[in-house]
Amino acid sequence: MNFELVFTDRAAADLDALQADGRLAKRLKAVRKALGLLETNPRHPGLNTHKFSALQSPGGDEVFEAYAENKTPAAWRIFWHDGPDKRQITILTITPHP
Repeated sequence: MNFELVFTDRAAADLDALQADGRLAKRLKAVRKALGLLETNPRHPGLNTHKFSALQSPGGDEVFEAYAENKTPAAWRIFWHDGPDKRQITILTITPHP
C-alpha cells in the first residue's frame, strides 16, 4: 500500500526550482527516485531515513531526513514528517545537505 505525498509550498517550490535548472538534471532524477521510494516504503534502506532532531514540524511531529543522494558534495536531502492523515507523508523541503 502506497503513501500519498503532500508537499508544503516550500517543498513544491524546491522541486519546481530543481526542474527549472537544466544543470541539475542528474540531481532531479535522484530526487524523483527518492520520492518514489518514499511513496512505497519510507524506511527503504536506500533512503537512509533517520530522525532529524534539529527540526520539528509546525504541528510538533518528528521530522525525518531521507537521502536523495549520498557520498556527493552538497548531496540532496528530503525532509518530511508523517501525516496529516494516515498513509500520508508531508514533504517539508527538498534541499542540498546543510
